[in-house]
Amino acid sequence: MSGNYIMKTLLLLMLLTASLSAAAETWTLDQCIDYATEHNLTVKQQIVSRMQAEQSVTTAKSRYLPTVSATAGQSWNIGRGLTAENTYADRNTSTFSWNGSLNAPLFDGLNTPRQVAYAKANLQQVIEEYEAAKEDITINVISAYLQVLYCKELNDVALQQVDLSKYELTRQEALLEAGKIPEVDMLEAKSQLASDLLNATQTDNDCTMAKIDLLQLLMLDIAPEDFEVAPLADDSDMLISADEAYTLALQYNHSIIAARKGITASDKNIALAKTGYMPSLYFNLGVGSSYYKISGYPNESFGDQMKHNYSTYFGFSLSVPIFDALSTRNSVKQAKVQKINAELQLDQAEQQLFRAIQQAYYQAIGSQEKLQSSIIADEAAQAAFVAMQEKYNIGRATPTEYEQSKSKALRTTSERIQANYELILRTRLLRYYSTPH
Repeated sequence: MSGNYIMKTLLLLMLLTASLSAAAETWTLDQCIDYATEHNLTVKQQIVSRMQAEQSVTTAKSRYLPTVSATAGQSWNIGRGLTAENTYADRNTSTFSWNGSLNAPLFDGLNTPRQVAYAKANLQQVIEEYEAAKEDITINVISAYLQVLYCKELNDVALQQVDLSKYELTRQEALLEAGKIPEVDMLEAKSQLASDLLNATQTDNDCTMAKIDLLQLLMLDIAPEDFEVAPLADDSDMLISADEAYTLALQYNHSIIAARKGITASDKNIALAKTGYMPSLYFNLGVGSSYYKISGYPNESFGDQMKHNYSTYFGFSLSVPIFDALSTRNSVKQAKVQKINAELQLDQAEQQLFRAIQQAYYQAIGSQEKLQSSIIADEAAQAAFVAMQEKYNIGRATPTEYEQSKSKALRTTSERIQANYELILRTRLLRYYSTPH
């Protein structure tokens, strides 16, 4: 395989990549976040949970309403039956009856208002859990988005290395034709170009996989080659301290707020369980009538019997709990245990948040220091490589020295890029934790 063929193939691939990139849709970070929070399955599940909690509030409020029911029945008795004279005789009878009833709670031991209060508290917790799910997916999208940018920049550096190797191979072929170098030097240049092409392919694959990870978070069904991300604006925000970020996060983080709402809901549940100790009073109202027919005997008409047998009743029913087999006591104890669990969940959420912020802060500090060092190292390595190129071009350096200098320049550039994106990620996470959203 000649050097010209390799260069033509590479040029064709670069043109094809450029045309695909031009046709691909470019997404900003905000667009990715908005799309993910709208389409992610975890967030959608939380929306369903919120709808269920809202329905629970409606159901609890409906307990204030009375219950109204109506019944009707028809029966026949064929054969021997008991008569009014307390004897048995063969007769056929037909009976029809209807009634309606109303049952209205006057005082249900505060069960209904406390049931409503508990349902509302639970709804507030579910709403915060929905917002917490959006927070989690946002953090994941930020991380995945920056990973794509990081891989793209590494791929750009790898392609620059390919350009250098192409130029060097062309130069070595010209020198070989002029008889100024041995063929082995040209073969080494060709081998180095193949190695750099392999590295460029690997970084391009890494970029594709990073896009796939981001697309899966977005629940976006498009090919990675049709998807591009826009570069971020210059991130010049100052790094805030871990203590300051944690103090602010305790106010704004929805996972923490949801855990607090869980404790409030637990208190409401304890109060609800205690209503089992209280009496309840109901008002009852009913109306009804019936029709009775005996075959072989004179019977009043249906209308007359409906009118004569019509009856109305009303009254009050009082229920006083005396001993319910310890059911209420056990329910209260169970509710108190649930509150303890809710308090532990709050402690766990606070510890997880503190740990995440501490890690982000110290990783940002480390990345900041690494970035400063890598910038100096990269500038020095690039300057050394330029000097080595000049020496190599005039024959005062060997191919091995040249490749070592180029590899060092590539390594320091990669380290600088990595430190830069690590710092951007941790800084953005700290900012996200410490701001309301």
